[in-house]
Amino acid sequence: MTAAPTAETSLEGSHTADAIRDRLAGDRRPSLLRDAVYGAIDGTVTTFAVVAGVAGAQLSERVVIILGAANLLADGFSMAVSNFLGTRAAIQQRAQARRDEERHIELVPEGEREEVRQILAAKGFVGRQLEEAVDVITADRRVWVDTMMQDELGYAGDSPDPLRSAMATMAAFLVVGFLPLAVYVADLLVPGRIPAPFAWSTGLTAVGFLVIGVLKARVVGQARIRGALETLFVGGAAAALAFAVGVLLQGVG
Repeated sequence: MTAAPTAETSLEGSHTADAIRDRLAGDRRPSLLRDAVYGAIDGTVTTFAVVAGVAGAQLSERVVIILGAANLLADGFSMAVSNFLGTRAAIQQRAQARRDEERHIELVPEGEREEVRQILAAKGFVGRQLEEAVDVITADRRVWVDTMMQDELGYAGDSPDPLRSAMATMAAFLVVGFLPLAVYVADLLVPGRIPAPFAWSTGLTAVGFLVIGVLKARVVGQARIRGALETLFVGGAAAALAFAVGVLLQGVG
């Protein structure tokens, strides 16, 4: 009987020469998981805060849906645009830094060689080995600039695509942020079938917070239970505040 593959054998299999070559030659674009997770968190928190505030003021279900939908669309678009502009600005900043490094190499090549030398020395290169490594890196302008970008300026990996990041953020914001409204929409379509829609909305949103928290924990390397409870606490605090404001302002108008 063939033994089942273990984690160790699987890890060894992914580090053969062919596997490494295929992995390095594959698609290395940054993951969109971070954009999606944080879009989902923000969408759920802000939409449920609106729902809680309106419910606290004891307004009608139609008002809940109208205000919640308006918030969902406006904030979702705003967050996507902010992500797009922020990511694009970071790319532009990176491009400017690369142009600066290329100009420095052109104007003060020996000074830039010394920077490479000190970078490699800090990594443990010494003597003849150090000088040979400096010669290899500075012989190729692209490799030289890449080295300075990563080891001197701290730019690591490929830049994310601004449009893809924005779309992932907005999609997650809209889809997951709709959870607090889903019960009210269902109750409006089939009146009276859902008792205490705010309670159901609260429960559904809490489940959403927990799931999002687990996904967020994977992104940031956090313990899953802690990530789930942390997101639930933050979302619950925002909702409680909005509900309290709605109760206080109930008699206004």
